[in-house]
Amino acid sequence: MGNTVVVGAQWGDEGKAKITDLLAMDADIIIRYQGGCNAGHTVVVEGKTYKFHLIPSGILYKDKICVISAGTVIYPTSLKKEIDELIADGTNLSGLKIHPLASITMPWHIDIDGISEDKTAKTKIGTTKKGIGPTYADKIGRYGLKVEDLYDEEALNTKLDNILPLKNKILKEVYGLNEYSKEEVLKLCKEYAEIFRPYVFWNWQEVLSKAVKENKKILFEGAQGVMLDIDWGTYPFVTSSNPIAGGAVTGSGVGINAVKDAIGVMKAYVTRVGEGPFISELENETGKKIQTIGAEFGVTTGRARRCGWFDAVIAKYAALVSGLTGIALTKADVFDTFEEIKVCVAYKDKRDGAIYEYYPTNVNIHKYLEPVYETHAGWMEDITNCKTYDELPENAKKYLARLEELIGVKISIISVGPNREQTIILKNPLV
Repeated sequence: MGNTVVVGAQWGDEGKAKITDLLAMDADIIIRYQGGCNAGHTVVVEGKTYKFHLIPSGILYKDKICVISAGTVIYPTSLKKEIDELIADGTNLSGLKIHPLASITMPWHIDIDGISEDKTAKTKIGTTKKGIGPTYADKIGRYGLKVEDLYDEEALNTKLDNILPLKNKILKEVYGLNEYSKEEVLKLCKEYAEIFRPYVFWNWQEVLSKAVKENKKILFEGAQGVMLDIDWGTYPFVTSSNPIAGGAVTGSGVGINAVKDAIGVMKAYVTRVGEGPFISELENETGKKIQTIGAEFGVTTGRARRCGWFDAVIAKYAALVSGLTGIALTKADVFDTFEEIKVCVAYKDKRDGAIYEYYPTNVNIHKYLEPVYETHAGWMEDITNCKTYDELPENAKKYLARLEELIGVKISIISVGPNREQTIILKNPLV
């Protein structure tokens, strides 16, 4: 039993929200530690679908503290929409907390992100155009605004006097975009302050210190995935923060000693949204079949996800850089009608025949690499009603066992459908 990080262990969209939602039942505090409204987390409860972008998935339970923490970036307009939708649906938001040190996405961040990803750009990254990258860039460049600045008139004015001359120069001279006056930005900031006001987590040190001391159960929720990590992903085709398990420490304000387990969420296959290398991608009818059965379309953008066979090379890499102690395998049921299922176990360089069993971080050579596959017999049975591991078909068990062997980490959760109850929990790290 211990505090647990839920990590996307592929390129995001692995089903982290469902796993977080399930584990949140046994948690006291759920902390979203990085990313912004570019994330899309889907939870299905009693046939009803909830789509989260910033608010932690655990908000659907009563008496939970759900924190949007300092490692995140928040676009207030997007957050307000999410809050309004949940309130209209009858969800109790008394447990929602917004960290005063979270960074704010301003309108110019979205302006710059949009034009940077214009079709005429030479190198598209495939962002969601939500201003996430520019917000993180300003945070690192020390030209950003924090939530707490909205409630300190002197600090806000001083910061805007430093920020706006530079931003306006860049907007006008580099991008040919409209400038922002201090008056209109101050007006916006007042509106933002009112959006955040009921939820600002002013006493976060007191609450989290007490929680750690009293051994309260903390669940850390990431966005995106390891292969989109700014340091460890397929750079530059990555997000602008650290989705790896270590990001939970830097983004939450809870020290490393408090983290006991890291659960890596992986699909039984692999998907990717946007640009960037994807060695096991299937640009054929099989890929389309996976996409159709798995309903692989982005929550935030609606974009079709690229699909491919399970890649054990990146899974093993994710296990290393995030220190995974368990795997939550999702969408195993998508393979119910597949006679054969392949697993990428290595890469082969088409130029010289070199074999890579470990992930090559030089993304430039990925265009020369092709997957080396193992082929496994499918189970050709409906597993969506399986409640225990023993009920799974033998070929499904063999497939799962081989993935464990390749990755070197045990599978602790198996998802066989979108609903909460369609989950086989072999080991709950919070219990």
